[in-house]
Amino acid sequence: MSDQPSLTVEERSDRVVVTLNRPERRNAIDQRMVDELHRVCASLEVAPRILILAGAGGVFASGADIAELRERTAADAERGINDTIFSRIAALPMPVIAALDGYALGGGAELAYAADLRIGTPRLRIGNPETGLGIIAAASALWRLPQLVGLPLATELVLTGRILDGEEALAAGLVSDLYEPGELLPAAHALADRIAANDPLATQLTKRVLRAPTAEHPAAEREAQARLFESPEKRRRMTEFLERRKAR
Repeated sequence: MSDQPSLTVEERSDRVVVTLNRPERRNAIDQRMVDELHRVCASLEVAPRILILAGAGGVFASGADIAELRERTAADAERGINDTIFSRIAALPMPVIAALDGYALGGGAELAYAADLRIGTPRLRIGNPETGLGIIAAASALWRLPQLVGLPLATELVLTGRILDGEEALAAGLVSDLYEPGELLPAAHALADRIAANDPLATQLTKRVLRAPTAEHPAAEREAQARLFESPEKRRRMTEFLERRKAR
């Protein structure tokens, strides 16, 4: 096993860029990568910032590490190794942007599904071929993917193992836009710039309410809005807006 970290982490004041970096395994997700992602999450839970996820070498993540996965037991399945980290990423306070290039298969697709925003390249190949390996997509695809693309298409994809290319993923709404590979990370930063220009607390509460169970609405909106209505930042931003309009 290499002693090199499986992630590269670039920290900025308002965002963190995490690049999956196991080129010898096409960025396959192993236990070491999971552990490193947990450390990133622990930091972002304490000091919330936008997270951009990308992959090195023209690949997002080819899936879980099959050599490692082959040796896992029923006890490992009960621990939910990948599901636990993907759910933790999905629950981060600030938005998560996945920049998808090349393969995003199996666990790599499920990591992408955990993001709030997904963009890709035309050479993206995304899907869940797990049943061909004798397992199920048990790290969120069976419930997150139907939420993203609808139950009929999700059912076809997970039962047949069909892989979507970039254009198909765009048509299905699985990614919001496509960019050439060299433009993908700048596009992710442009999304992050737009988010970072907004009030961080309003952004965090928007994400929280978006992900709240249906039964919690509209009470969740009212509670969040009540908190924001008392925020000094709300008054500052609205005052600036009114002053700009008056100056026109």
